[in-house]
Amino acid sequence: MPSTVERPMDMLAAFASPAQALSAGLAALGAVAYGKDANGRYVWVNAAAEAVFEQPAAQILGRTDAELFAPALAATLKLQDQGLSVVSKGQSLAELTIDRGGQKRDFQTLRMRVDPAASGGAVMMGAWFETTAARRSETQLRAALEQLEEQQRAYETLRNEVEGRGPQREGARLYPVEQFDDHLRREIDLSMREHREFALVLVALDPVPPGTPSHEPNHGRERVIEALGRLLRSNTRAMDAPCRLGPERFAVLLSGVGLATAHARMEGFRRQCATQLVALGGEALRFTVSMGVASFPHTAQTQSGLVKSAEDALSEAHRRGGNHVALASIPFDSH
Repeated sequence: MPSTVERPMDMLAAFASPAQALSAGLAALGAVAYGKDANGRYVWVNAAAEAVFEQPAAQILGRTDAELFAPALAATLKLQDQGLSVVSKGQSLAELTIDRGGQKRDFQTLRMRVDPAASGGAVMMGAWFETTAARRSETQLRAALEQLEEQQRAYETLRNEVEGRGPQREGARLYPVEQFDDHLRREIDLSMREHREFALVLVALDPVPPGTPSHEPNHGRERVIEALGRLLRSNTRAMDAPCRLGPERFAVLLSGVGLATAHARMEGFRRQCATQLVALGGEALRFTVSMGVASFPHTAQTQSGLVKSAEDALSEAHRRGGNHVALASIPFDSH
């Protein structure tokens, strides 16, 4: 059993290059680093380990976890060490919490098997990376999201009560798909009588952005769709007609608005969607949308042609990877 109590960096001079480089890098990060022999006794530790163990190296080296720590913590460390023997890649990750005097510190731990000849007699190297601050921030964020979720529910309840007591303002709600054709025909008639243009925008919810919490189960996706509907209502005027065409598809008729203005307004709407947080179960769900923008009579001069040009533009937005506003092309007059 090694009896040396030299500081780690002095001991590491005798180690092979990989072990020396690893321990030096961990020391620079402020991470706990140590080596254990086949009997679970510490053969070297770094200064961060002394600080966390609250003991000098002279009292750590040559001893086991059972001799250094309270029984509960020693048992946890023993189980984590034993877990290394059942993994095939020679390394294992685990989480560890140390509670001393009511002060909890959280760590992400790494263990790996090593060559004793190259690591000062150690058969296992371990490293602990403290995550206390990150965990605290995560807990605070989760609490804030739960509070936001409660506020969203209260807002929806109030809105439903207000809308149930009186007539709804035109444009203050999403019209069902059954009314979409009627609104579109009226807008075309108005445009032809008054010689002014209007825009048709098709909106589709994109798949869940990579690296973000899943919208599943279905309740999560429905909450996202509800948030999208609220944003769409808040971005339309009294004379506009927002409609829900399907489970994840919407349309809005922008009365008296040209192609360029419609694009600018929908680009702002797209950015709002991309930065919107939908709180559910203490998690922040994110979403993006794709949009196709067409105008009457510039991109098409018939109802079916206008819808097709908007569909083509929406397909182009999808082709570009989503989270995009695409404009319908303006055909050249062949006459």
